[in-house]
Amino acid sequence: MKRFIIAIGLLLPTLGMAQLDRSARPEAGPAPEINIEDSKVFTMDNGLTVIVSENDKLPRVSFNLVMDGTPKTYGDMAGLPDIAGSLVMSGTSTRSKDELDLEIDYIGASLSADNNSIRLSCLTKHMDMGLTLMTDILMNANFPESEFDRIIKSNESNLAAAQSDAGTMMGNARAVANFPSSHPYGEVMTEETLANITREAVMNYYKETFTPKGAYLVIVGDIKADEIEETLAKYFKGWSGPAAHDANLPAANSNDGSRVIFVNKNGAVQSVISISFPMDLTPSHPDYLKVRVLNGIMGGGAFGNRLMQNLREDKAYTYGCRSSVTITNDGSWFSAGGNFRNEVTDSSITEILYELERIADASVEDDELALTKASMAGSFARSLESPATVARFALNIIRYDLPKDYYQTYLKKLDAITKEDILEVAQKYMKANKANIVVVGNEEVVDRLTKFDADGKIERMDAFGNEVIERQAADISADKLFEKHVAAVALGVSGKKLDKKLKKFKNMTIITELESPQMPGTMKRTSVWANDGSEGMKMEFNGMSMQKEYFDGEKGGSSNMQTGASEMTAEEIAAKKKSAGLIPEMNYATSGMEYEMLGMEEFGGNNCYVVKMNDGESEMFVYYNAETYLKAGVIAIQDAGGQTTEITMTYSDYKEVEGFMFHHKESLSVSGFSMDGTITERLVNEGISLDGFK
Repeated sequence: MKRFIIAIGLLLPTLGMAQLDRSARPEAGPAPEINIEDSKVFTMDNGLTVIVSENDKLPRVSFNLVMDGTPKTYGDMAGLPDIAGSLVMSGTSTRSKDELDLEIDYIGASLSADNNSIRLSCLTKHMDMGLTLMTDILMNANFPESEFDRIIKSNESNLAAAQSDAGTMMGNARAVANFPSSHPYGEVMTEETLANITREAVMNYYKETFTPKGAYLVIVGDIKADEIEETLAKYFKGWSGPAAHDANLPAANSNDGSRVIFVNKNGAVQSVISISFPMDLTPSHPDYLKVRVLNGIMGGGAFGNRLMQNLREDKAYTYGCRSSVTITNDGSWFSAGGNFRNEVTDSSITEILYELERIADASVEDDELALTKASMAGSFARSLESPATVARFALNIIRYDLPKDYYQTYLKKLDAITKEDILEVAQKYMKANKANIVVVGNEEVVDRLTKFDADGKIERMDAFGNEVIERQAADISADKLFEKHVAAVALGVSGKKLDKKLKKFKNMTIITELESPQMPGTMKRTSVWANDGSEGMKMEFNGMSMQKEYFDGEKGGSSNMQTGASEMTAEEIAAKKKSAGLIPEMNYATSGMEYEMLGMEEFGGNNCYVVKMNDGESEMFVYYNAETYLKAGVIAIQDAGGQTTEITMTYSDYKEVEGFMFHHKESLSVSGFSMDGTITERLVNEGISLDGFK
C-alpha cells in the first residue's frame, strides 16, 4: 500500500502537466507584500542620528558610522579625501597603529575606515572593547608623519601605474568630461596635486568631515534597541564638531552635440570605450526605478541584455559590453562601453549609439522587460536575507527623503513598470546625440573617430583628464636623436675618444632596491653587464631567489620559482643582440633594430621625443627627454601565449659614474602592479661572473 501511495504521488504532477497549455506564458502572480520590521531611529544630543536593527540569530553586532554632507572640491590638493581615508587607521594619540591592530585582533573584531565612514563588527560580548577602539579612532586619530609619508609614496606609485592602466585612464577622462573641475566628481588626483597635500591638510579634512551633526550610526545585530542609548551616550558623548558641509554644487557639463575624447595609449591592441552623459536624477526622483529597469534592459542586467547580444553575440566585437547608471544626490550619470579590438573601434561605437537610439525609438519587448524585472526582484529578495539590509533601507529612507513604505512597496512599484514607462524615460534620459565618447587606445584608431564628434574634432586628454596637445612632429630624425643621446650619456665625448673610453669600461654591477605598496618589504635586484655582450640579473626577496636570467653573448636562459628553468629561444637571442652595448643606441643602425621617429609628446611631465622600436620580441615606445636627450622611459608591448602585456619603465635621477650618465631611480608598472626602484650601487670594473645567475 505504501509503495502504491508513493507511485500515485509521483504520477499526479505528471497528469496535471499534461493539461497545461505550454504555448502561453504563465501569468505572473501579484507582487507579494514585503513585511520589513521598522528599525528604531533616534537622534543623540550631539546631532548623531542612530538607526538600530535587532537580529539575535548570531551573537554579533556591527556599527557603521557614516558621515553626511555635500562633498567639496580641493583644487590644487585634489585627492585629499582619498589620502585622509587611507590614514584614518594609522594610529591615535593613545595607541600606535601596531597596538591598535593587536587589540582588534585580540577580540576577533573587524575595524576599518575610509574618507567618510568607520565600520566595526565584533562579538556582542566584546562590544564595549570594540566601541572603545572605534571611538578612539573617531576622536583621537593623529595621522603619524611616518604613515603619512608612506601613504604619499604609495600613491605616487599608484599614479605612475595609472598612466599605463587603460581602465583608470578612461575613468579619469570620463569624470572630467561629465563634470566641471569645480564639481567634486570632476576632480582627479595628479602627481602635482598629490605633492601639495600636507599632513596638516589631512588633519583639517578629518576634523571638518567627521562631525556628528548630520552623521548616521547604523547598528545591526544581537543588541536591544531600547538598551543601546545608554551605551552610545557613554562612548559618543565626547564627540563634537561643526555642521556638515552643505552647499549647492555646480551643474554637470552639458553638450550641444556628441563630443569625442581620445587618450593615447601607445601600443594598445584594443580600445577601451566609454559612452556617457550626465543625468538629472536623484535617488528620490519618481523616475529612479524606471531608469534602473531601463539600464537593466540596455546593458546592466542579465547576459541577454541588448549591448551584450549585439556587440558580443551578434558582432563578436568584444567579450563584454555593459552599461551602468550611477545615481546620487550630488550628481548622476549613465555609461556604456567595454574593451574592443582596434579594428572594430569605430564599429563598436556605432553599435552602442545605435542601441541608445533604438531604445528611445520604440517600446521594448515583453520578454526583455519581464526578464529584467524578474532579475531585479530576485536580487531584492536575496538582499532581505541579510540583517544589514533592513538598517540600510532605514538609512536610505532618511538620507534620500524616501516615502516610509518605499521598500515595503518596492516589488509592487517594480511590477507596475510598463513598456510605456521605459520608452518615456528612454526618450527623456538617453542622450545618444549629446554623449561624451571617450576612447583610450592606439593612435591608429584616431582618424576613424572624427565622424562621431559634432564638430568633427578630437579632444585629447592625458591619463588624468588634462588637455594635451596633439603629438607634434619631431625636428630631428631618429638617427640624429641617437647621436645626441650618446653624447649626453658620454658627457660630450665622441669619436675615437669615446671608443677608447668604452674599452676601459669593462663591466658593471648594479644593485637596485625595489619597493611596492602592494608588497611587504624590499626586493633586491642584482644586475651585471660586461662589454663582451654578457649580462645577468637576479631578483631576491627576503633572501630567497625569485628569478634569474643570464646571457653570455651567444646563449642564455632563465629560471623562476613558478616555471623552473628554460633556455633562451633563437628569437630572444636575436632580440638581445640588437640592444647590445653600454649605449645600445650606438649600434641600432647596424644591429637590425627596427625604429621610427613618431614625434614629440609629454611623458612623465617632460616634453620628449618618442621613437617606436621593434626587436622582434617586443614593440617598444622609447621616450627621450627633449632637453637633456637622456632616456625618460620605455613602454614595451609583449605578446606571450596569446596574452598581451604592457610594461612601463621610467628613469630619473641621472648621475655621473666613471664618465657616463646613468639613472639612479626607476619605476616599473605592469598589469596594475607597480614598483619603485633606487639604485644603491653601481660598481665599475670590479669583475663579474655569470655563475650566480644560471
